[in-house]
Amino acid sequence: MDYEVAIVGAGAAGIAAAKGLADAGRSVIILEASNRVGGRAWTIELAGMPLDMGCGWLHSAERNPLVAIGRGAGFNIERGPTAWQSQWRDLGFTQDERAAAAAAWTALEERMRTNPPASDRASDALEPGGKWNAYCQSLSGYMNGAPLDRLSVADFLAYDNAATDANWRVQEGYGSLISATVPNVALRLSTPVRRVTLTANGVQLETDRGPVTSGAAIITASTTVLARGTIIFASEADDHLHAASQLPLGLADKLFLELHGNHGLEPETHLLGDPQNAETGSYYIRPLGRPIIEGFFGGNGAVVIERAGLLDAFAFALDQLSSLLGNNIRRHLRPLAASSWCRTDWIGGSYSHALPGHASARAVLARPVGDRLFFAGEATHQSDFSTAHGAWESGLRAADQAAAVLTRS
Repeated sequence: MDYEVAIVGAGAAGIAAAKGLADAGRSVIILEASNRVGGRAWTIELAGMPLDMGCGWLHSAERNPLVAIGRGAGFNIERGPTAWQSQWRDLGFTQDERAAAAAAWTALEERMRTNPPASDRASDALEPGGKWNAYCQSLSGYMNGAPLDRLSVADFLAYDNAATDANWRVQEGYGSLISATVPNVALRLSTPVRRVTLTANGVQLETDRGPVTSGAAIITASTTVLARGTIIFASEADDHLHAASQLPLGLADKLFLELHGNHGLEPETHLLGDPQNAETGSYYIRPLGRPIIEGFFGGNGAVVIERAGLLDAFAFALDQLSSLLGNNIRRHLRPLAASSWCRTDWIGGSYSHALPGHASARAVLARPVGDRLFFAGEATHQSDFSTAHGAWESGLRAADQAAAVLTRS
């Protein structure tokens, strides 16, 4: 036996599982298909700034375990309110309109709670012909990575009932924080796992760099990777792979535009591109005072951006911003970076949502297979799915399950 536990995937879930097991004195190896750690937590350094290409917000910060972990590791955690729901100088979206749009979203949530549609399909709770339905669809895109017609009401409420409004940031980048927590264990990057087989006394993993044997294995691959059959499992895991297909990754992407010259834009402000367009971009202006605009696209908006390609995506963002700020703003903006999570190998999307009628798939995916195979990742969390801290907590849960089995044996 090469290791007591093999962990597939070096995102937040895999890193947390490795840390939990290493702290308990277990021998561990992490097998990561890509050439870096962090998964969907990914900070890059450009123009002297850390840019979070994936997760960037410490959601439910008062109870988010990564806040204390980050502080303990010397990261600077930025507290305080965010500008997401505001509209700088009321441009294109007046205060009265924002109040009406917010009321429409609140009413939609209330209908989902008190009179949920029998279909469990969130779009069936929309007001027929409602003036702010496109706005509600854009919010679903940002929050869930998917339009309301692909969203389970029960699943959405499980998250919403548990979440708080505290969203904090890491000045050095959330991805940098996650990457810094990798424990001192064996780590093999650029090592895709192709097959996982349960043996008489453990697990064998076939990788592009040869076989690895372990007493137990923790699988943290994304639901896209699992559902596509990228990793071959024995029939004992069929229910898990089917559950993964009912928990697809939605899509959220970012476009970063660098600001220069005397543009007159104030830090920590925000613009929604077009509240009547379900595919609109949401633009955070000078986050943390930096000379950038962070464009955020979710759901169908992100799908359109990825299909259009980088040039057309940045052109769309510039068109939306200039329609609000005037054509002169184009002289002060230049494209800097963009994510493309749907096209990212070994991930294939942003964060999971349950399809209508399939909220229970999360519990299925989180179940052990026998006493040797365990699954973790944000999609396995019952309430904090779609977040880095949900992934982290799921990794610790799987580590505890694996450790208990190893102790018994």
